[in-house]
Amino acid sequence: MGEEYHCIMKKNTTILTATLFMLLTCSSAWAQSVVMGLKDCMEYAVSHSNKVKMQQADYRDAQINRREAILTAFTPSVEAGSYAYTNFGRSIDPETNTYIRTTSFHNGYSLSAGMVLFNGFQAVNNLKITKMAEKMGLTKTRQVQDQICLATMEAYCNVLYYTELEQALRSQVATAESALLLARRQEELGQKSHAEVVQMQADLADSDYQLTNCRNRLNDAFITLKDVMLWPVEDSLKIDCALNANPVFMLDNESEGHDHNAMVAEARQTMPQVFLARGNMENARVALNTARWQMLPRLSFYGGWSSSFFTYPGQAGYVATPFFEQIKNNRGQYVQLSLNIPIFDRLSRCSNIARKKNAYHRAVAEYEQALQEVESEVRRAVADRNGASKALSQAEARAALQKEAYALNAKSFENGLISAIEYQTASNSYLNALAEALNARLQYFIKNSVVNYYKGSAYLEQF
Repeated sequence: MGEEYHCIMKKNTTILTATLFMLLTCSSAWAQSVVMGLKDCMEYAVSHSNKVKMQQADYRDAQINRREAILTAFTPSVEAGSYAYTNFGRSIDPETNTYIRTTSFHNGYSLSAGMVLFNGFQAVNNLKITKMAEKMGLTKTRQVQDQICLATMEAYCNVLYYTELEQALRSQVATAESALLLARRQEELGQKSHAEVVQMQADLADSDYQLTNCRNRLNDAFITLKDVMLWPVEDSLKIDCALNANPVFMLDNESEGHDHNAMVAEARQTMPQVFLARGNMENARVALNTARWQMLPRLSFYGGWSSSFFTYPGQAGYVATPFFEQIKNNRGQYVQLSLNIPIFDRLSRCSNIARKKNAYHRAVAEYEQALQEVESEVRRAVADRNGASKALSQAEARAALQKEAYALNAKSFENGLISAIEYQTASNSYLNALAEALNARLQYFIKNSVVNYYKGSAYLEQF
């Protein structure tokens, strides 16, 4: 029976181990086979970002402060207490109020509650401040998410750039190898000189070097993207190379100016930095009002109940009154209404008002500075987007012409009408035009996304 049980357990353990291995293998294979788009990368980066997690913790603290301010404003503080002690020397008899020298035991209970009725509207103003702080916590979280999305987008576009550039360089290397093979055959037929063949070999070596350098930069771009996303560096990452970056129709000067004004107005309402500056200004104003109201008296209300029990365990023949009867007979209640009037506190309240006033003026200046910065950023973003659109149109037109010129020079080289140097020059010109067109397309894509962001569309909502 024991051997049979051991065999069954060993078999089950083997099956469980195999199952876990298959699950891990399938999970790893699935992770390597998934193709991540730009939105997928941004969502992954936001969900795994430590900055977002830290900001979410700050937001939870703001929620706790909001709850605490509500409870402070509308609920009293309640305390309960108890004590017990034994006296071995001289003490006062609670019944006769005379001194005795008998060991005694005392036990007491109390319950009290208190609430501030008026303290210069401090509780109400704290409600306003914590409410704004909670909203600001959400806005700060959104701001961090937007920053992570923009950084992910830039890293993603760098990977796309070097990926497509590597494909173009591989095509150039293949073309150079074919051209070298043709040149060697033409040298055997006497149509090409040995110097031209050597030049073709040098051109091929240069293309190989450029391809290797591009691959190194592609690997570095992938590492940067993984670092921004917090993707495991040892795991492979496959991204979707399809990216829509079509230029938009350019606005005339009048409509473009109207578009600027509308965007500036929208950005002043939606941008996180403006909202945070406005929130700090409002909180500083409320804090200043609170400091001013602290010059008024403070009114508080308190109430409580207490009772006690005592006995003389060291006195012979003494019979103590029962516990619950003593608690009932010794109980007492009190109600207190307290009014505190500030007269002189070494000008601490006046100093506090002066500090709060300076903080408010500083917050107003920071808010106006934020408005000015947002307006400059919006106008700069629109100008960059429009300039990138023009540059993209010109770069694509140039790339198309260079492609046609390269095709014509390739045919001329095959027919022996141009030299290897002229052919390499045409090839390099086409490659440079292609790389610049690719860079212009990705630059326009990023700048257009920034403009849409200033229009009120978050980066994750644009895709």
